[in-house]
Amino acid sequence: MKKTLAYFTSMAALALACGLPALAQTDFNVTKTMHIGGEGAWDYLTVDSATHRLFVTRTTHTMVIDAVTGKTLGDIPGQKRSHGTAIVPAVGRGFITDGGGDGAIVVFDLKTYATLGTLATMPDSDGIIYDPAANLVLAVSGDKGMLMTFKPDIDPVNGKIDPPIDLGGAPEFLAYDDAGKAYINLEDKDMVAVVDLKTRKVIARWPVAPGGHPVGLAIDRKTHRLFIGCRNPQKLIVMSTDDGKIIADLPIGAGVDATKFHAGKAFASCGDGQLIVASEKDGKFSVDQIVKTPNGARTMGIDDSIFSVYLPTAEFEPAPAGAASKRPRPKPDSFMIVEVGQK
Repeated sequence: MKKTLAYFTSMAALALACGLPALAQTDFNVTKTMHIGGEGAWDYLTVDSATHRLFVTRTTHTMVIDAVTGKTLGDIPGQKRSHGTAIVPAVGRGFITDGGGDGAIVVFDLKTYATLGTLATMPDSDGIIYDPAANLVLAVSGDKGMLMTFKPDIDPVNGKIDPPIDLGGAPEFLAYDDAGKAYINLEDKDMVAVVDLKTRKVIARWPVAPGGHPVGLAIDRKTHRLFIGCRNPQKLIVMSTDDGKIIADLPIGAGVDATKFHAGKAFASCGDGQLIVASEKDGKFSVDQIVKTPNGARTMGIDDSIFSVYLPTAEFEPAPAGAASKRPRPKPDSFMIVEVGQK
């Protein structure tokens, strides 16, 4: 995931200028803040709902955190620029995308957190998920514009990924539909690519307008809908997976990096300190609530067994005078994970 967020104060002002609704509904609230510390930036957060573990990449290492206690259970080293984690409990493995150098995916043991091996991939290996219906790990290379796949029981030392699929644009995140299709945001093309995993071909590319620069992506498999977080214009796009039709577009904050869907609620986490909560009522989508979160809380994961949302961030140093457009620097050892839930 590209770290291109502007200074968070400026983003908040921009979001207010765009007229986000100020809603009084308070179903969701920040319920806990876990101060984790440690070195490194952060990117995707992956939740293991069965064990309440959080896997969060920290540039050169990936931390495993107990979501109940905030205790660090493990720390997997050896990455150059880690991005995301996919877990496959059926084979007892996890997979970390490493976008540094020529690109790699680190394979590790889910119980011991020991590294089992490293798969050669492509530069800027980024978003990664597991599709249980196809029994494939799916990952994207942003620089090469490719979808990479492999079976989770691959030989972690000598195994090779499947021949990559050319997406025709720069991918960010992805989703699957349980019916043999994958959906991938193409940030530079303002489109979603649809891939048939059986024929291994792109079968459609759907525009996300009136949104643009799509990054976050989630799916409601029951109603066949995608939820796409767009940075420019700032929109949460609701799209049909049947034909690519835009069903709704909702205003969101600046610096979105992730979207999620669970139990009828769509979420968009924005770096300017807003977690957007949306839902459908009587066939119409609307923003239900805007939860105030710390600045920088732009990615998230959901524990669907207890319906808690987890967002990584840190405290930030004040920006130097005249540097409003520059990324703020996190304070040393201030990394934290914020939990949002329903009281």
